[in-house]
Amino acid sequence: MVAKRILCPQRLRRVPKQFSWVDQRLVRENCICGLSHRSLSLYLFLVTVSDADGLSYYSDASLGHYLGFDPLMAQQARAELCAAGLIAYASPLYQVLSLQRLQPAPSTIPESSATSRCAGEPTSLGDILRQAIGGTR
Repeated sequence: MVAKRILCPQRLRRVPKQFSWVDQRLVRENCICGLSHRSLSLYLFLVTVSDADGLSYYSDASLGHYLGFDPLMAQQARAELCAAGLIAYASPLYQVLSLQRLQPAPSTIPESSATSRCAGEPTSLGDILRQAIGGTR
């Protein structure tokens, strides 16, 4: 059996307060816009099978069985969800991440936020520019 470990403790998923197991902000805040049907089906699958911490582990072969994916399809869907900041992945573990709140203006982002990012989590333009010019003023 695989030992589970939290991949991204800062983004630990909890069941939302509204009457829905899937966070409605996925739609309201356009988190699913631009994602492929394959990545959305993988996300729904992971939300369905994950434990209370959002953790699960399914092989590409199992995903193929349940979702009709070949290994390349699974890899592409996984990469898309990681890039969108919806999941973290460290083989063989998946972690469904909490949805991020809209970020404050770059001038109010704490210094520590740039160093506490999880795999697949987007970086703000402000953080990129600060890093490029060698820090904050």
